Amino acid sequence: MASVSIKNVWKYYGETAAVKDLNLEVQNGEFLSVLGPSGCGKSSSLRMLAGLEHISAGDIHFGDRRVNDLPPKDRDIAMVFENYALYPHKTVFDNIGNALKLRKVNTSTIQQKVEKAAEMLEIEHLLQRKPMELSGGQKQRVAIGRAIVREPELFLFDEPIAHLDAKLRAHMRGELKILQRKLGTTMVYVTHDQMEALSMADRVAVMHEGVLQQYGTPQEIYNKPVNAWVAGFVGEPPMNFLECELVQEGDAMQVKHSTFSVSLLPEQASIINSMKIERKVQLAIRPDEIQIDGKQSADSIKAEVKITEPLGGDMLVDTSVGKEKVLVKTKPDFTATMGQECFLNFDKQRWHVFSSETGLAFF
Repeated sequence: MASVSIKNVWKYYGETAAVKDLNLEVQNGEFLSVLGPSGCGKSSSLRMLAGLEHISAGDIHFGDRRVNDLPPKDRDIAMVFENYALYPHKTVFDNIGNALKLRKVNTSTIQQKVEKAAEMLEIEHLLQRKPMELSGGQKQRVAIGRAIVREPELFLFDEPIAHLDAKLRAHMRGELKILQRKLGTTMVYVTHDQMEALSMADRVAVMHEGVLQQYGTPQEIYNKPVNAWVAGFVGEPPMNFLECELVQEGDAMQVKHSTFSVSLLPEQASIINSMKIERKVQLAIRPDEIQIDGKQSADSIKAEVKITEPLGGDMLVDTSVGKEKVLVKTKPDFTATMGQECFLNFDKQRWHVFSSETGLAFF
């Protein structure tokens, strides 16, 4: 196992900075997921870890070793790609054991390690088949098996299950998490899929436009986003944002929208009062943290139903508050017609306020 230290790392392609001053610390045996949309710099970061891309500036250490100038073969890593990269003319057994054969490991050791990896991945019955005879999920297990037998200090995964269908992706997520726990090996897993990142990783690094936006546990990323971009990117259905102003009225701090006014909780008002905060803010709340009702109550917000979307165990209700859309996730037995008046109650313990100017979170 190896810890990974990334310090002040930059990656330029010509004059374009793909990765900007990246700093990350990954502990021994930790599962890190690097999450972000296409073009955010996550794959460039992984390729620098692998030695497949030159580091423009900064340092990368595996344990006590500085690896900036080490070729991939000397880094003691194993990388699993989205496209499997299997030899089509070789059997599963030979694909898994190929790296050991190239290292001139003796035949009995290769046999033992390949069979152990195959048993762990439940592909013992496939060892004599060739890649063309395998399903997508089976091919990915073979690619993972090839990495396992090398017993590296560090596993690197580059969107390994992105092309699989939804059901198989869910299955492979569970398998990869169990595998990492069994091996206890440090893993860095790059993905654009927040479900993969949040469900598997010990910690998640969220990137956007080459910049690390937030680094923390899945719970911290989801419940305490540091800025509006992270809040909007992480979570499905996505978070609602409403343009508002903060106004002090007597002892209460009010959040004023063009169509409603609600008070902050006292502890939230204290945070606001302790900081120099501009008046214009974004009030944000997740769809499952809103209650929808046909009757008005204290602090409820008047809205209009636009459309309902039954999802089996849940119902998504698309509403409008003034000119802004608010999505609500509620119980499946909720009924309403298009244009019907309704009332929304926000969970004040769970809502967030972000700066309209900088996007930074106040709480």
